[in-house]
Amino acid sequence: MTARAAAWFLVIAACGDSTTKASHTAPAEEAEHRAADSDGKEAGGRKEPELIKIAPDMMRDLRVTIGKAQERAAGETVSALGELHVNEDAYAEIASPVSARVTKVLAKPGDTVTAGQVLVQLFSPDLAQARAEVDAAHARLEIARKNAERKRGLATERLIPEREKIEAEAALTEAEAANSVTIATLRKFGGAASDAALAIKSPIAGTVIDRTVVMGQLADPSKTLFRVGDLSTLWLIAHVFERDAVRVQAGGSATVTFAALPGKTTTAAIRSIGKEVDAASRTIAIRLDVPNPDGVLRPGMSATVSLPLGETSNAPVTVVPVAAVQRVGAEWAVFLPRGEGSFEVRSIGRGRDLAGVVEVLTGLRPGDPLVVDGAFLLKAEADKAHGGGDKD
Repeated sequence: MTARAAAWFLVIAACGDSTTKASHTAPAEEAEHRAADSDGKEAGGRKEPELIKIAPDMMRDLRVTIGKAQERAAGETVSALGELHVNEDAYAEIASPVSARVTKVLAKPGDTVTAGQVLVQLFSPDLAQARAEVDAAHARLEIARKNAERKRGLATERLIPEREKIEAEAALTEAEAANSVTIATLRKFGGAASDAALAIKSPIAGTVIDRTVVMGQLADPSKTLFRVGDLSTLWLIAHVFERDAVRVQAGGSATVTFAALPGKTTTAAIRSIGKEVDAASRTIAIRLDVPNPDGVLRPGMSATVSLPLGETSNAPVTVVPVAAVQRVGAEWAVFLPRGEGSFEVRSIGRGRDLAGVVEVLTGLRPGDPLVVDGAFLLKAEADKAHGGGDKD
């Protein structure tokens, strides 16, 4: 081989080695660049929220209810069952003072009434008799008064014995007493529209809760005709085991949920702790004031109340109902409504279970709307979406 040919052979061999090395290293370097680009987008950009869409016909079957993330004080709590009652400080049971026939009913359940408003009119023969007795007593009083004045004048002029003057004064005193008795008898009938018509009025402003009177009925003084109450604030009576009730402090606040209103959470003020333990259940009654500005709450509704125990921490925490939190894949998540049939799957940091609610460490702020009832079915749809993605 000549020197020139040998040189060309060395050049070609070197080029071959370089090309082979480049072909082996290029895929690895390209993969590293792609990973770097991907990391840069993930770090620098905002991750798109995961959405699931539900068909309208399926939405009707899901029965989704929307609640809100709440803010409450941290600390130990206890859950107890209770029932709503009327506010007895603004409540009245109204009956007829005497037996009387109902002639006109002027209010029905659900009506808003003012103090002094006529609810029902009655006809009472006793009222007519009482009025006649008042008129007769008043007439006798006027006669006795004039007779006493005349006898005083005659006695002053010594035209009659002093004894007649004293007798006239005694008759006047007796007539005044009889008149007072008849007026007191008439007063028990309350307001009257005419001689025999009796008007029964509401003593307070509020809502007619119940009516047990109809036209033509004979009203009995022992039977309630109307129940009227101010329903803007209701009493919640919760029965708490004695070991927990002694640690509840009046003046604090508690969280209340209602079986009839899924997703509705209300803050109630703790007003009083019972002074007696129920011997059968070993519980103490605790009364709370529940605001009812929209009138959706009603006496008799059952409720679950979460009461703070002992000293409450000042540090607030964000909480959501237990039913709202679902396991989606490897993370805890909630579902946020995003328009008709569309829901965002929001990952959260789950904290402590606090008697019916779950502490949320990250992912939500107080006031954020989220699905409560129906969240489990949305989880199933999210799992299907994840499964479909894996198959692809």
